Amino acid sequence: MKLLLLPVNLVKQFILDAQGFKGCHPGKEGILSTIKKLGYVQIDTIAVIQRAHHHVLWTRCPDYQEQLLHELQAVHGQVFEYWTHAMSYLPIADYRFALPKMRKFANPTSPWVRYQLRKCRDLLEPVLRRIQDEGPLSASDFKSPPGKKTEGWWDWKPAKVALEILFWQGDLMIRERRKFQKVYDLTERVLPTEVNTTLPTEQEAAEYLIRRALTALGVAEEREILKFMQPESSRDADMQLVDREQLRQSLQALLEAGEIVQLKIDHNHETIYYALPASLAPKSANQKSLSPVYLLSPFDNLIIQRDRVRRLFGFDYALECYLPAHKRRYGYFTLPILWGTEFVGRLDPRADRKNRTLTIHHVRFEPGFKVTDEFLFPFVEKIHSFTRFNQCERLQIENISPKKMKSKINSMLRHQFEG
Repeated sequence: MKLLLLPVNLVKQFILDAQGFKGCHPGKEGILSTIKKLGYVQIDTIAVIQRAHHHVLWTRCPDYQEQLLHELQAVHGQVFEYWTHAMSYLPIADYRFALPKMRKFANPTSPWVRYQLRKCRDLLEPVLRRIQDEGPLSASDFKSPPGKKTEGWWDWKPAKVALEILFWQGDLMIRERRKFQKVYDLTERVLPTEVNTTLPTEQEAAEYLIRRALTALGVAEEREILKFMQPESSRDADMQLVDREQLRQSLQALLEAGEIVQLKIDHNHETIYYALPASLAPKSANQKSLSPVYLLSPFDNLIIQRDRVRRLFGFDYALECYLPAHKRRYGYFTLPILWGTEFVGRLDPRADRKNRTLTIHHVRFEPGFKVTDEFLFPFVEKIHSFTRFNQCERLQIENISPKKMKSKINSMLRHQFEG
């Protein structure tokens, strides 16, 4: 079987093309096609800046508007929410591949899930019946009746867990979000009738994961495919779709059928990578002078597998918001700066929407990166656009490293905002 050997710079370009960084169609069509290309878009609660799912889509679809994503879910039923490695938006056509996980939740193996189920088992039927009778409800609709103690039957915490269990098991779906709060409804009232609900076989599930992963990742090794859309924690074993043995068997079958190819990368002759043949066709020239700048969410699909980014792009990145302040090296919520096929820096922003001001606490460029006008013009444009995306009108940058760049960047930004 032929084994390709590719230069790492070409592989990085294939990866970025697969990730949708060459733009998308306008409007809802572009948003939906981007979600299909990526396989999923992670939903996150952190709101220091625009939430991760909006940020990831805006990065690839410059005309992105939150309302369009809402309509794809709540009006058109073309995306749905479920667990991948985290809570995510997925294409509705992939719904059947969530069914094996839903089945596992009927008899969970995870001690954590079993504990949650024991805590609210008696609430499952009453919660489901109430939604059946009253229509879509959120966790805030489940409160103690007048005169009852808050720790009683309708205590909101057990009811919220019951809603989540019913969601995990597939009895409920999330119809929409209102101010980020989930609104639950019966699956039969949310799921479009034309959606395939046939339970996939283990082979179908494994081949689905492989094709989805290679479509989105472009080039990936076995462990990266296994991590794609799957949790790593043993606590989340019930959310695992495919195990390693199933994956290996299906990789071999797809190789023998010619649906995927094997390759190695010139800087690492030990590791075998996989790709779809269509992913190895250059879609554009890699000309840095024409390369836009991207400010990536910490939960962006390109960088969510941190070890992969370190191996292929030489960029060591970690999200530090979960660390005590004194242990942070770069900041609370740093965003990687991507230019061309290289990560050239990171910045730490915070949006004050009340005062309509975006503060960037620190911009740091990577050691050895030469900051030129060729980079600065698209960088400044992106900062301006990012400020507007975060519904802010003003921008202040507190620190820039190296310091000698601060005056020039601030001057260029003033012209950008005044213009």
